[in-house]
This record gives sequence, structure tokens and C-alpha cells, in this order.
Amino acid sequence: MSLTLEQAERISNAAKMKAKEIGVPMNIAIIDEGANLKAFHRMDNAWLGSIDIAIKKAKTARFFDMNSGEIGKLSQPGQPLYNIEHSNGGLISFPGGVLLKQGDGIVGAIGVSGGSVEQDHEVAEAGAAAL
Repeated sequence: MSLTLEQAERISNAAKMKAKEIGVPMNIAIIDEGANLKAFHRMDNAWLGSIDIAIKKAKTARFFDMNSGEIGKLSQPGQPLYNIEHSNGGLISFPGGVLLKQGDGIVGAIGVSGGSVEQDHEVAEAGAAAL
């Protein structure tokens, strides 16, 4: 299964609508099953520094087939994945990266950055739900 551009745009539009609803400009990255960037939107006034974070959140989720916040729990001191964020050219191990699934298959991920980690995750979940 492959993520189509139409699906990526639907996901991004849902995420943008949620970001507007909560009043926070976001950077929204959509990647395909191979972790390649499929779509990216930087809302007006979204932080420049969050561009890279949004992309890395999506890649982190896809590289390990779990939401980025779950990696964060496993990467704390004393946990089995401690220091994993230093691998793969840098990972982001806090919420905002969410897998995109069709049935049982993973077709990509969405990464969102620009607000609190709770807001980022909320917007990413809204995008993922549009698939």
C-alpha cells in the first residue's frame, strides 16, 4: 500500500484545521511508507525551528513503527532505548509523530511541531484520523 498525494493532502488539511481551531500555527510533515517526505506545510507564523522537528517526528514514528511519544517513554534513563535519539541522524522522542495506517498496514506517518507537545500530538492525531 502506498500513501497517495490526495490522502496526504487530506491528512494535512485535517491537521491544519485542528491547528487553526486551537489557535497555534504548526509545521506539518507527511511521509510515506519509505519515510520519504510526501507533503509539507508551514502555516503562517509557525516557528522556523519546528520545520526540522516536524519532519523528524514523522520519521521517528515510521522508523520504529510507533508514535514518537512512545519512543520517548522507552528512551528515558534506565529504559531499553536510552539515547536512541542520537541514531538515524537524530530522532525526536516526544509526542507529535503519529503513524498512518490503512487496515493493518502502515503507509507512513505525520509529524507536527509548533505548539506544546500535547498540542502537537493532538494536531497529528487529527490528521491521522482523516486517513
